[in-house]
Amino acid sequence: MRLRQLLDVASSTWTYLVIDEASGAAALIDPVYEQHLRDTALIRELGVDIVLTVDTHCHADHVTGAWLMSAALKSRIAFAATYGAENVDVPLADGDLLRFGGAALEVRATPGHTDGCLTLIGTDHDLAFTGDCLMIRSAGRTDFQRGSARRMYRSITERIFTLPDACLVYPAHDYEGRTVSTVGEERRFNPRIGGEARAEDFVGYMENLGLPHPKKMDIAVPANLRCGRPEDGVYPYRVDWGPVVATYAGLMEIGADWVAHHRDAVHLVDVRAADELAGELGHIAGVQHIPLDELRARVAEVPRDRPVVTVCQSGKRSGMATVILRAAGMKDVANLAGGMLRWRHLGLPA
Repeated sequence: MRLRQLLDVASSTWTYLVIDEASGAAALIDPVYEQHLRDTALIRELGVDIVLTVDTHCHADHVTGAWLMSAALKSRIAFAATYGAENVDVPLADGDLLRFGGAALEVRATPGHTDGCLTLIGTDHDLAFTGDCLMIRSAGRTDFQRGSARRMYRSITERIFTLPDACLVYPAHDYEGRTVSTVGEERRFNPRIGGEARAEDFVGYMENLGLPHPKKMDIAVPANLRCGRPEDGVYPYRVDWGPVVATYAGLMEIGADWVAHHRDAVHLVDVRAADELAGELGHIAGVQHIPLDELRARVAEVPRDRPVVTVCQSGKRSGMATVILRAAGMKDVANLAGGMLRWRHLGLPA
Protein backbone atom coordinates (compact mmCIF):
# COMPACT_ATOMS: atom_id res chain seq x y z
CA MET A 1 0.00 0.00 0.00
CA ARG A 2 1.00 3.59 -0.65
CA LEU A 3 0.23 6.21 2.00
CA ARG A 4 -0.28 9.97 1.93
CA GLN A 5 -0.57 11.86 5.23
CA LEU A 6 -2.48 15.18 5.15
CA LEU A 7 -2.79 17.76 7.92
CA ASP A 8 -5.67 20.02 8.91
CA VAL A 9 -3.85 22.73 10.83
CA ALA A 10 -6.93 24.16 12.56
CA SER A 11 -7.76 20.90 14.36
CA SER A 12 -4.32 19.21 14.17
CA THR A 13 -6.04 16.30 12.42
CA TRP A 14 -4.16 13.80 10.29
CA THR A 15 -6.07 12.47 7.28
CA TYR A 16 -4.67 9.41 5.53
CA LEU A 17 -5.07 8.43 1.89
CA VAL A 18 -4.25 4.71 1.66
CA ILE A 19 -3.81 3.39 -1.88
CA ASP A 20 -3.68 -0.15 -3.20
CA GLU A 21 -0.83 0.14 -5.72
CA ALA A 22 -1.97 -2.72 -7.94
CA SER A 23 -5.54 -1.56 -8.56
CA GLY A 24 -5.44 2.16 -7.76
CA ALA A 25 -8.33 1.74 -5.31
CA ALA A 26 -8.02 3.87 -2.18
CA ALA A 27 -9.50 4.53 1.25
CA LEU A 28 -9.54 7.92 2.96
CA ILE A 29 -9.27 7.82 6.76
CA ASP A 30 -10.52 10.67 8.98
CA PRO A 31 -11.26 13.28 6.28
CA VAL A 32 -11.95 16.87 7.41
CA TYR A 33 -14.91 18.83 5.99
CA GLU A 34 -12.93 22.03 5.32
CA GLN A 35 -10.20 20.09 3.47
CA HIS A 36 -12.56 18.51 0.95
CA LEU A 37 -11.27 20.39 -2.09
CA ARG A 38 -7.67 19.60 -1.15
CA ASP A 39 -8.42 15.92 -0.73
CA THR A 40 -10.43 15.55 -3.94
CA ALA A 41 -7.71 17.39 -5.85
CA LEU A 42 -5.02 14.99 -4.62
CA ILE A 43 -7.21 11.98 -5.43
CA ARG A 44 -7.80 13.29 -8.94
CA GLU A 45 -4.17 14.22 -9.59
CA LEU A 46 -2.91 10.82 -8.40
CA GLY A 47 -5.50 9.11 -10.59
CA VAL A 48 -6.78 6.85 -7.82
CA ASP A 49 -10.30 5.56 -7.24
CA ILE A 50 -11.57 6.50 -3.80
CA VAL A 51 -13.67 3.51 -2.74
CA LEU A 52 -14.17 4.15 0.98
CA THR A 53 -14.02 6.85 3.59
CA VAL A 54 -13.75 5.73 7.19
CA ASP A 55 -13.66 7.68 10.44
CA THR A 56 -11.84 6.10 13.35
CA HIS A 57 -14.36 7.64 15.76
CA CYS A 58 -17.03 10.32 16.16
CA HIS A 59 -14.85 13.44 16.26
CA ALA A 60 -15.60 16.29 18.64
CA ASP A 61 -13.17 18.88 17.24
CA HIS A 62 -14.03 18.87 13.55
CA VAL A 63 -16.70 17.74 11.11
CA THR A 64 -15.90 14.78 8.90
CA GLY A 65 -15.66 15.13 5.13
CA ALA A 66 -17.10 11.64 4.53
CA TRP A 67 -20.47 12.73 3.14
CA LEU A 68 -18.86 15.35 0.90
CA MET A 69 -16.54 12.72 -0.58
CA SER A 70 -19.50 10.42 -1.18
CA ALA A 71 -21.43 13.23 -2.90
CA ALA A 72 -18.46 14.20 -5.08
CA LEU A 73 -16.84 10.85 -5.90
CA LYS A 74 -19.42 8.19 -4.94
CA SER A 75 -17.21 6.66 -2.24
CA ARG A 76 -18.91 4.53 0.41
CA ILE A 77 -18.98 5.68 4.03
CA ALA A 78 -17.69 3.30 6.72
CA PHE A 79 -18.26 4.09 10.39
CA ALA A 80 -18.63 2.21 13.65
CA ALA A 81 -22.09 0.66 13.96
CA THR A 82 -22.01 1.51 17.69
CA TYR A 83 -22.88 5.15 16.99
CA GLY A 84 -26.07 4.44 15.01
CA ALA A 85 -25.15 7.29 12.67
CA GLU A 86 -27.05 8.33 9.54
CA ASN A 87 -25.77 7.96 5.96
CA VAL A 88 -23.49 5.01 6.75
CA ASP A 89 -22.99 2.51 3.92
CA VAL A 90 -20.64 0.15 5.75
CA PRO A 91 -21.38 -0.20 9.50
CA LEU A 92 -18.23 -1.51 11.15
CA ALA A 93 -17.71 -3.91 14.02
CA ASP A 94 -14.73 -5.57 15.62
CA GLY A 95 -13.10 -8.11 13.31
CA ASP A 96 -14.41 -6.70 10.04
CA LEU A 97 -12.15 -6.32 7.01
CA LEU A 98 -12.28 -3.09 5.01
CA ARG A 99 -11.37 -4.06 1.44
CA PHE A 100 -10.33 -1.69 -1.37
CA GLY A 101 -8.87 -3.28 -4.48
CA GLY A 102 -6.44 -5.96 -3.38
CA ALA A 103 -5.73 -4.25 -0.05
CA ALA A 104 -7.55 -4.52 3.25
CA LEU A 105 -7.54 -3.07 6.75
CA GLU A 106 -8.52 -5.08 9.81
CA VAL A 107 -11.00 -3.36 12.13
CA ARG A 108 -10.34 -3.59 15.87
CA ALA A 109 -12.67 -2.04 18.42
CA THR A 110 -10.59 0.14 20.76
CA PRO A 111 -13.12 2.03 22.92
CA GLY A 112 -12.12 4.46 25.62
CA HIS A 113 -11.92 7.88 23.98
CA THR A 114 -15.51 7.24 22.87
CA ASP A 115 -17.41 3.97 22.95
CA GLY A 116 -17.17 3.54 19.17
CA CYS A 117 -13.46 4.09 18.57
CA LEU A 118 -11.77 1.84 16.02
CA THR A 119 -8.17 1.05 15.13
CA LEU A 120 -7.50 0.07 11.51
CA ILE A 121 -4.61 -2.33 11.02
CA GLY A 122 -2.78 -3.45 7.88
CA THR A 123 -3.22 -7.16 7.25
CA ASP A 124 0.55 -7.66 7.61
CA HIS A 125 0.41 -5.89 11.00
CA ASP A 126 2.94 -3.39 9.70
CA LEU A 127 0.87 -0.25 10.34
CA ALA A 128 -2.08 0.84 12.46
CA PHE A 129 -4.33 3.89 12.27
CA THR A 130 -5.10 4.34 15.94
CA GLY A 131 -7.47 7.31 15.85
CA ASP A 132 -7.70 9.03 19.23
CA CYS A 133 -6.91 5.90 21.22
CA LEU A 134 -3.12 5.53 21.21
CA MET A 135 -1.38 8.72 20.09
CA ILE A 136 2.29 9.63 19.80
CA ARG A 137 3.54 9.82 23.41
CA SER A 138 -0.06 10.41 24.40
CA ALA A 139 -3.59 9.00 24.40
CA GLY A 140 -7.00 10.45 23.62
CA ARG A 141 -8.97 12.08 26.41
CA THR A 142 -11.67 9.98 28.05
CA ASP A 143 -13.99 12.52 29.69
CA PHE A 144 -16.91 12.75 27.24
CA GLN A 145 -18.98 10.70 24.72
CA ARG A 146 -19.12 7.73 27.11
CA GLY A 147 -15.34 7.63 27.35
CA SER A 148 -13.60 5.46 29.92
CA ALA A 149 -9.95 5.48 30.95
CA ARG A 150 -10.20 1.88 32.13
CA ARG A 151 -11.60 0.73 28.80
CA MET A 152 -8.91 2.65 26.96
CA TYR A 153 -6.20 1.00 29.08
CA ARG A 154 -7.51 -2.40 28.00
CA SER A 155 -7.88 -1.26 24.38
CA ILE A 156 -4.26 -0.11 24.18
CA THR A 157 -2.62 -2.90 26.15
CA GLU A 158 -4.68 -5.78 24.75
CA ARG A 159 -5.50 -4.63 21.21
CA ILE A 160 -2.64 -2.34 20.12
CA PHE A 161 0.38 -3.22 22.25
CA THR A 162 -0.05 -6.84 21.13
CA LEU A 163 1.00 -5.79 17.62
CA PRO A 164 4.68 -6.18 16.60
CA ASP A 165 7.12 -3.59 17.95
CA ALA A 166 7.88 -2.40 14.39
CA CYS A 167 4.22 -1.76 13.57
CA LEU A 168 3.89 1.91 12.60
CA VAL A 169 1.43 3.99 14.61
CA TYR A 170 -0.51 6.69 12.73
CA PRO A 171 -2.82 8.67 15.07
CA ALA A 172 -5.75 10.89 14.12
CA HIS A 173 -4.19 13.90 15.85
CA ASP A 174 -0.87 15.26 16.92
CA TYR A 175 -0.53 18.71 18.46
CA GLU A 176 3.27 18.87 18.19
CA GLY A 177 3.60 18.09 14.49
CA ARG A 178 4.79 14.51 15.01
CA THR A 179 3.87 12.24 12.14
CA VAL A 180 4.43 8.59 13.06
CA SER A 181 5.61 6.34 15.86
CA THR A 182 5.83 2.58 16.45
CA VAL A 183 4.14 0.21 18.84
CA GLY A 184 7.51 -0.57 20.40
CA GLU A 185 8.30 3.09 21.04
CA GLU A 186 4.94 3.77 22.63
CA ARG A 187 5.09 0.65 24.74
CA ARG A 188 8.41 1.86 26.16
CA PHE A 189 8.17 5.65 26.21
CA ASN A 190 4.53 6.75 26.26
CA PRO A 191 4.27 8.80 29.49
CA ARG A 192 0.63 7.86 30.05
CA ILE A 193 0.69 4.11 29.46
CA GLY A 194 4.22 3.03 28.55
CA GLY A 195 6.87 1.30 30.61
CA GLU A 196 5.55 -0.40 33.75
CA ALA A 197 2.31 1.64 33.94
CA ARG A 198 -0.62 -0.26 35.41
CA ALA A 199 -4.31 0.47 35.03
CA GLU A 200 -4.49 2.66 38.13
CA ASP A 201 -1.53 4.73 36.89
CA PHE A 202 -3.17 5.34 33.53
CA VAL A 203 -6.60 6.07 35.02
CA GLY A 204 -5.12 8.49 37.55
CA TYR A 205 -3.26 10.34 34.81
CA MET A 206 -6.25 10.53 32.44
CA GLU A 207 -8.80 11.57 35.05
CA ASN A 208 -6.69 14.55 36.08
CA LEU A 209 -5.98 16.10 32.68
CA GLY A 210 -8.34 19.02 33.39
CA LEU A 211 -8.88 19.85 29.72
CA PRO A 212 -11.63 22.19 28.47
CA HIS A 213 -14.17 20.62 26.14
CA PRO A 214 -13.42 21.03 22.41
CA LYS A 215 -14.72 24.35 21.10
CA LYS A 216 -16.60 22.76 18.19
CA MET A 217 -18.04 19.83 20.13
CA ASP A 218 -21.68 20.99 20.07
CA ILE A 219 -21.50 21.43 16.30
CA ALA A 220 -19.17 18.59 15.37
CA VAL A 221 -20.77 15.66 17.18
CA PRO A 222 -24.31 16.09 15.73
CA ALA A 223 -22.84 16.70 12.27
CA ASN A 224 -20.63 13.63 12.54
CA LEU A 225 -23.62 11.51 13.50
CA ARG A 226 -24.85 12.47 10.01
CA CYS A 227 -21.40 11.58 8.59
CA GLY A 228 -20.87 15.26 7.81
CA ARG A 229 -23.99 15.73 5.69
CA PRO A 230 -25.07 19.40 5.90
CA GLU A 231 -28.49 19.96 7.43
CA ASP A 232 -29.83 21.23 4.08
CA GLY A 233 -28.38 18.22 2.26
CA VAL A 234 -26.75 20.46 -0.36
CA TYR A 235 -23.20 19.81 -1.60
CA PRO A 236 -21.56 23.20 -0.95
CA TYR A 237 -18.60 23.14 -3.34
CA ARG A 238 -20.38 22.89 -6.69
CA VAL A 239 -19.50 25.78 -9.04
CA ASP A 240 -22.55 26.76 -11.08
CA TRP A 241 -20.89 28.62 -13.95
CA GLY A 242 -18.57 25.97 -15.34
CA PRO A 243 -16.61 22.75 -14.64
CA VAL A 244 -14.07 24.38 -12.34
CA VAL A 245 -11.81 22.04 -10.38
CA ALA A 246 -9.43 22.68 -7.50
CA THR A 247 -5.81 21.60 -7.77
CA TYR A 248 -3.84 20.11 -4.88
CA ALA A 249 -1.83 23.36 -4.97
CA GLY A 250 -5.04 25.22 -4.10
CA LEU A 251 -5.74 26.87 -7.47
CA MET A 252 -9.05 26.78 -9.34
CA GLU A 253 -8.78 25.69 -12.98
CA ILE A 254 -11.00 25.17 -15.97
CA GLY A 255 -10.38 23.26 -19.20
CA ALA A 256 -9.60 24.90 -22.54
CA ASP A 257 -12.27 22.93 -24.45
CA TRP A 258 -15.05 24.24 -22.21
CA VAL A 259 -13.80 27.82 -22.46
CA ALA A 260 -13.60 27.60 -26.27
CA HIS A 261 -17.21 26.42 -26.48
CA HIS A 262 -18.49 28.98 -23.94
CA ARG A 263 -16.40 31.93 -25.02
CA ASP A 264 -19.20 34.48 -24.60
CA ALA A 265 -19.99 33.30 -21.06
CA VAL A 266 -16.61 34.28 -19.61
CA HIS A 267 -14.20 37.20 -19.62
CA LEU A 268 -10.58 36.36 -20.49
CA VAL A 269 -7.57 38.16 -19.05
CA ASP A 270 -4.17 37.40 -20.59
CA VAL A 271 -1.33 38.21 -18.17
CA ARG A 272 1.66 37.67 -20.48
CA ALA A 273 3.98 40.38 -21.72
CA ALA A 274 2.81 42.33 -24.78
CA ASP A 275 5.31 40.72 -27.16
CA GLU A 276 4.09 37.23 -26.19
CA LEU A 277 0.59 37.96 -27.46
CA ALA A 278 2.08 38.48 -30.93
CA GLY A 279 4.42 35.50 -30.61
CA GLU A 280 4.21 31.93 -31.86
CA LEU A 281 1.32 30.93 -29.59
CA GLY A 282 -0.73 33.99 -30.46
CA HIS A 283 -3.66 34.99 -28.26
CA ILE A 284 -7.38 34.31 -27.93
CA ALA A 285 -9.57 36.81 -29.76
CA GLY A 286 -11.16 39.46 -27.56
CA VAL A 287 -8.91 38.78 -24.57
CA GLN A 288 -8.18 41.63 -22.15
CA HIS A 289 -4.43 42.16 -21.77
CA ILE A 290 -3.05 43.08 -18.34
CA PRO A 291 0.54 41.93 -17.65
CA LEU A 292 0.86 40.05 -14.37
CA ASP A 293 3.25 42.65 -12.95
CA GLU A 294 0.54 45.29 -13.36
CA LEU A 295 -2.49 43.27 -12.30
CA ARG A 296 -2.68 44.32 -8.64
CA ALA A 297 -2.68 47.98 -9.61
CA ARG A 298 -5.21 47.47 -12.40
CA VAL A 299 -7.67 45.05 -10.79
CA ALA A 300 -10.46 47.63 -11.07
CA GLU A 301 -10.21 47.34 -14.89
CA VAL A 302 -11.34 43.71 -14.84
CA PRO A 303 -15.12 43.46 -15.41
CA ARG A 304 -17.18 41.63 -12.82
CA ASP A 305 -20.32 40.91 -14.85
CA ARG A 306 -19.03 37.48 -15.97
CA PRO A 307 -16.72 34.82 -14.55
CA VAL A 308 -13.06 35.59 -15.26
CA VAL A 309 -10.61 33.11 -16.79
CA THR A 310 -6.94 34.04 -16.64
CA VAL A 311 -4.50 33.04 -19.39
CA CYS A 312 -0.73 32.82 -19.88
CA GLN A 313 1.72 30.59 -21.74
CA SER A 314 1.59 27.47 -19.55
CA GLY A 315 -0.90 28.30 -16.77
CA LYS A 316 1.70 29.21 -14.16
CA ARG A 317 1.60 33.02 -14.24
CA SER A 318 -2.17 32.97 -14.78
CA GLY A 319 -2.46 30.75 -11.72
CA MET A 320 -0.88 33.56 -9.72
CA ALA A 321 -3.30 35.94 -11.38
CA THR A 322 -6.26 34.02 -9.94
CA VAL A 323 -4.78 34.43 -6.46
CA ILE A 324 -4.50 38.20 -6.99
CA LEU A 325 -8.05 38.51 -8.31
CA ARG A 326 -9.53 36.41 -5.50
CA ALA A 327 -7.68 38.50 -2.93
CA ALA A 328 -9.37 41.51 -4.52
CA GLY A 329 -12.79 39.97 -3.84
CA MET A 330 -13.51 38.31 -7.18
CA LYS A 331 -15.11 34.93 -6.48
CA ASP A 332 -15.84 33.52 -9.94
CA VAL A 333 -12.27 33.21 -11.20
CA ALA A 334 -10.42 30.26 -12.72
CA ASN A 335 -7.12 29.61 -14.42
CA LEU A 336 -7.03 28.29 -18.00
CA ALA A 337 -5.49 24.86 -17.40
CA GLY A 338 -2.31 24.42 -19.44
CA GLY A 339 -2.47 27.96 -20.82
CA MET A 340 -1.94 28.77 -24.48
CA LEU A 341 0.26 25.71 -24.88
CA ARG A 342 -2.75 23.48 -24.16
CA TRP A 343 -5.04 25.72 -26.20
CA ARG A 344 -2.88 25.42 -29.32
CA HIS A 345 -2.22 21.70 -28.72
CA LEU A 346 -5.99 21.17 -28.89
CA GLY A 347 -6.17 23.10 -32.16
CA LEU A 348 -8.37 25.84 -30.75
CA PRO A 349 -8.53 29.18 -32.60
CA ALA A 350 -5.96 31.88 -31.80
